[in-house]
Amino acid sequence: MADIGKIEFGEMFKNRTKKFVVDNIKFFRTLPKTEEAKIIGRQLLRSSSSVGSNYRAACRARSKAEFHSKLSTVVEEADESAFWMEVLIDAEVVAKQQLSYLLDEANQILKISSASRKTVSNK
Repeated sequence: MADIGKIEFGEMFKNRTKKFVVDNIKFFRTLPKTEEAKIIGRQLLRSSSSVGSNYRAACRARSKAEFHSKLSTVVEEADESAFWMEVLIDAEVVAKQQLSYLLDEANQILKISSASRKTVSNK
């Protein structure tokens, strides 16, 4: 990727986290109608939607401390999203192939937001 500015990166990442939410909603609709799938699926919906909404809030932060706080929430919620996906796979509720893209995306968002948070902390 070419060297892009902070504003362009922020917009791209905002769109990426929003797509993550939408993709998780679409995935949720494909889950089996079992009780455990509904419960874990709802947990995944909550955490993944929090990734998008908190990154959007971070972009509107009024201070470095507020930005760091919102970004910390993005890190936590991306990690929780990955956790619920792993549970769905390990419990054999869904096949790993069904979640491989979303799990990879959750981990990439986690790495990017963690690195961004670290950069903000070091300034």
